[in-house]
Amino acid sequence: MRTDPSDTGGLFISRRPGTAPIHYREQPQRAGELRQRVDSSLAGVLLSAMFAISLLCWGPIPLACLWIGSEVNYLTGSVFLGIIAAFAALFPLLFGALAMLTRLDEAWILVRRAAGYDQRSGARGRVFGATAAVCALVFVFWFVVIHGPGSGIVSGGGHA
Repeated sequence: MRTDPSDTGGLFISRRPGTAPIHYREQPQRAGELRQRVDSSLAGVLLSAMFAISLLCWGPIPLACLWIGSEVNYLTGSVFLGIIAAFAALFPLLFGALAMLTRLDEAWILVRRAAGYDQRSGARGRVFGATAAVCALVFVFWFVVIHGPGSGIVSGGGHA
């Protein structure tokens, strides 16, 4: 049998290592209905936490980093140091939030499986996309209606 990629034109003809079907000695037993309900509720809590952390990435974390940058600018009198401090705070906070999202997503998959669902993929991408869409709509509403051109509600708009 030819299995060397140079012999097969770079294509994997047979099954790749680690992709064989799982064979159990005996069929795994399902937990009781109460346990599955508890696991399903825990999955909902984990999904809510994922939404909350994802929302933090679109507003509070960047605003906190801007505040840190402005404080450094005020204390040192250097705009350059303020910008550096803001970015130095932004990257670990955002990547830390994304790492927490990844861990919560992996836990969510396991809890959904324990609740009796055939969960094979996570919800991290859908959660992040949904929060991006929600935050974009909120921003457009704020920009056009509340603060936008011609608005008489807030300063500068509607006065000649």
